[in-house]
Amino acid sequence: MAIPEFLYGTAWKEDRTEALTTLALQAGFRGIDTANQRRHYFEAGAGKALDAAYRAGLVTRADVFLQTKFTYQEGQDHRLPYDPAADTATQVAQSMASSLDHLGTPYVDSYVLHGPSSASGWTERDAEAWEAMVKERDAGRALALGVSNVSLWHLEQMTDHHAAAPAFVQNRCFARNGWDREIRQFCKARGIVYQGFSLLTANVGALRHPLLAQIAAREQATIAQVAFRFASAVGMLPLTGTSDPEHMRQDLASRGIRLAEEEVAAIESLAEA
Repeated sequence: MAIPEFLYGTAWKEDRTEALTTLALQAGFRGIDTANQRRHYFEAGAGKALDAAYRAGLVTRADVFLQTKFTYQEGQDHRLPYDPAADTATQVAQSMASSLDHLGTPYVDSYVLHGPSSASGWTERDAEAWEAMVKERDAGRALALGVSNVSLWHLEQMTDHHAAAPAFVQNRCFARNGWDREIRQFCKARGIVYQGFSLLTANVGALRHPLLAQIAAREQATIAQVAFRFASAVGMLPLTGTSDPEHMRQDLASRGIRLAEEEVAAIESLAEA
């Protein structure tokens, strides 16, 4: 399983999902993030874009890192991908079967638990869902597993009680928390890939800092490109959900921006200045 340098996020795109996923693939994205949560995602739209890209010879299935999620009923609307009366393990299996059908694939590269069931800690319900997800992985329907929207104590409780650690953690990343420094450190120590989302929208104030403007001017780049290059420099797998084709190309080109170690450290400490 090859992990890409960037993920394209398909949330909140509704009827534009197919067209925008197609544009992302054409721009060069090889990581697609979705979820079987019709409330915020149109997973089948992403699947249609992928099918068209395969048929056109733009990419093969092996070229694409495909990530989807299992979402509890509390995070869904009425368009559920499973039987609401079923137990959690059955819901996980039904959601996975639905995702594979939507995406036209026998497997996904990453299957993510879309937020734990409680903000206060890792619960028995989460343990049941995770065990069911491990079975999906062991059956070959997922190559790796992840968790999203987690706190440090979720991860500590999870890893204290489960042999199967996540391969990925996906969180909204806030500069005010040192760009999720504690969780990134937890992940780094255990070989877990940290996926950061909302890098721009969650940090509007921090991105106005003159340092980023100075770097952008020097590199003839955008502020967004500097932010994404910083994310890569500190070991994140960044996610973008832009609907602008030019921004898609710019985001992918951000890896070419030069950042000195002291600049990376300064950006990481912006919220502490």
